[in-house]
Amino acid sequence: MADGNTFHTGGCQCGAVRYRAKGELGFPHVCHCRMCQKAAGNYFMPFAGAMIENFSITRGEPAWFQSSATVRRGFCAACGTPLFYDGSGDHMTITLGSLDDPPSLKPALQTNLTHKMSWFGELDHLATEPQMDTSAEEGAAIRATSRQHPDHDTEQWPPEAWT
Repeated sequence: MADGNTFHTGGCQCGAVRYRAKGELGFPHVCHCRMCQKAAGNYFMPFAGAMIENFSITRGEPAWFQSSATVRRGFCAACGTPLFYDGSGDHMTITLGSLDDPPSLKPALQTNLTHKMSWFGELDHLATEPQMDTSAEEGAAIRATSRQHPDHDTEQWPPEAWT
């Protein structure tokens, strides 16, 4: 369990928006509701909450979409990465995929199962396509030209060499 000295950092794909959360992230879960599916462009969205007093934006400003009367969703206006779900409570809900270390927080439960894909249980049994794995050479070429922000805070982004 995280203590008050633990920090979680994260941000968007392009690095324009970065955040920091101090302490434990609560209620780690996967939401299957249709609104989250649309917001993520995916079948579900994983989240956890940081207490507002322990949460700060450290670079840039997110854009916000008021997805319902009580919820707004924060995202990067430059690259579109979904970052936050704000239900006007005492916490900011963070998308777990935007964490710098996503494996550090495993969801503990699922919500809104009415919209869960009925075939999720079959995913581990799907055939695999070994030719679709990125080779070492392809991976090196992608890394050499990637404009994706690294999974850690940086003093400046993008690098001066790109500007």
